[in-house]
Order: sequence, then C-alpha cells, then structure tokens
Amino acid sequence: MVESKFYKKKPKESNNNLKKHIRIFITKVLLTTIVTLILLIGFKMNLDFKNNFNKYVYNTSLPFTDFKELYDKYFLGNKDKNETKEVFNEELVYSDKSVYEDGVKLTVESNYLVKALDSGIVVFIGDKDKYGKTVIVQQMNGVDIFYGNVLANVNIYDYVEKGSLIGETIDTNLYLAFQKEGNFVDYKEYLN
Repeated sequence: MVESKFYKKKPKESNNNLKKHIRIFITKVLLTTIVTLILLIGFKMNLDFKNNFNKYVYNTSLPFTDFKELYDKYFLGNKDKNETKEVFNEELVYSDKSVYEDGVKLTVESNYLVKALDSGIVVFIGDKDKYGKTVIVQQMNGVDIFYGNVLANVNIYDYVEKGSLIGETIDTNLYLAFQKEGNFVDYKEYLN
C-alpha cells in the first residue's frame, strides 16, 4: 500500500504552533501583570497620580469627535475637516431670547424643527433637569451643545452634519447650552 504525502500529519508543525501560542499567551499575561503592577505602585506611592488617573478616567467625557477625526484621517484618507454640507439652509429663527440657567432660552414657533448648529456626534438623548427632553451633540470643535425641550429625531451615537434635523420642539421654547471641557460657556460666542 502506498501512503500519500498529502495525508501525513507533520507533528513538528503542530508542536511549533502550540509553542508559538503558548509564548504569545505568556507574553500577554506578563505584559498585563506589569501594567497592573505599575498602576498599583503608582496608586500606593503617589496620591497625585491616583487623583489625576481618577480625574481623567472617571470625570472626563470621552471625546468621540477625536475618534471620528482619526478615523476620517487614517481610514478615509485626508478629508477636509471643514467639509460640511447643510441639509436645510434655514437660519435659526426665534422671536425672543433670554438667559436661562447655563445657556439661553429661545422663543420659537410651535413644533419648530431644530437643526444641528454644527457637525458632531449625538452623545446623549434623555431628560435633563430644567431642560426637559434633551439632545446633546458633541461638535467637532470640542463643544457640547445641549438642545433642550426637543423631541429627538436622531439616535444616540449618530453622526449629524451641520444643518441636519435634530428634532422638533415640544412647545414654543428651545433651550440651548454650550459646554466645553466640562464648563458651560457663554452662548453669545456660538449663537448669532
């Protein structure tokens, strides 16, 4: 009987693969252990390290727009950052404005269609104290815009272009607030 060379098992290759996988596993375990030990030593030795780590990890919002810029740059080619196209060309129309909480209250028509003031990513949809139903868009320039008293027409983590529909006001009030790096800023810088 003639044995075919195609059906022979090569024990050395399977042993080499097993050794390779074991080495990779051990390397990953060692690296994880080293990083964990460095963090633990940093927490024990230095209170500033612990405070800075906690501040960055627990108190800083995740900048989704930074990830989008990196994605656009490295996976979609060198796209112009300022390349936006408005979906509808209407200016923000209101009959009255007044300071409200950390932002501004605009008096608009009933069931007013609210457009995105700038391109960004929807990072929150829900109820906020004093603003009611709120949509928060993290703009590409790092400013978070709170659109208050709005029935959302977008979903969480949607990318919205400047001028695209965010939602519709519940009544004749539209609340806007602008936040940068965790602090509310003057609405006059961003609103005509």
